[in-house]
Amino acid sequence: MSRTIRPLTMRERSMNKFITFEGVEGSGKSTQLRRLGEYLNGKNIPVILTQEPSGTPIGRKIGDILFDRGHQAMCPETELFLFFAARAQHVREVIRPALNDGKHVLCDRFSDATFAYQAAGRGLDFHFIKTVNDYCAQQLKPDLTLLFDLPVETGLQRAGRRDAQLKDPSAADRFEKEKIDFHNRVRQGYMKICSSDPGRFQVIDAARSVDEVAADVCRHVMAFINQQR
Repeated sequence: MSRTIRPLTMRERSMNKFITFEGVEGSGKSTQLRRLGEYLNGKNIPVILTQEPSGTPIGRKIGDILFDRGHQAMCPETELFLFFAARAQHVREVIRPALNDGKHVLCDRFSDATFAYQAAGRGLDFHFIKTVNDYCAQQLKPDLTLLFDLPVETGLQRAGRRDAQLKDPSAADRFEKEKIDFHNRVRQGYMKICSSDPGRFQVIDAARSVDEVAADVCRHVMAFINQQR
């Protein structure tokens, strides 16, 4: 039996604890999310780390379908609605409960990725995506988004080296196998989203060393957290 999920109250909307990590393939955002999580835990700041689309058991099964490079025949609309299905479950099962408990949520990709990959990258209608996303995410929006930016060629080279280290020829997922033009459209899509909502975004130069980027991330996030205290 399904249950009705109440909308966020104004108090819940203003908690300012939802932080997302976005970027093109190989930008290092996942590594930085883990490092920031360790840093915040060390400061006794309540935090959970999660990701899309694989942030729930259901989402992991959806992710297996989405990223399987054998599914090249998947049409853009199927891809879009699979991401939305994972997000609806993720918001209700993980993100909303954590925010209601007063925890900071660090999320590897969220709605901005859908606008960058499926709208800018695949060419699907932006306004339609926004309408369905608002419904699936219950209008939940990140309070702070860190956008890890670097040339797509550099990112794909990094991703390739990472996959080689795994010694798994199937490690490169369906998105990494897309043509360079697709990845450039995704990057441009991210920058367009950022320019439309500059107060929410911090653009991180992800071409630098892991330690340099981590220091930048910690500085931005702690400044954001301290503003809320």
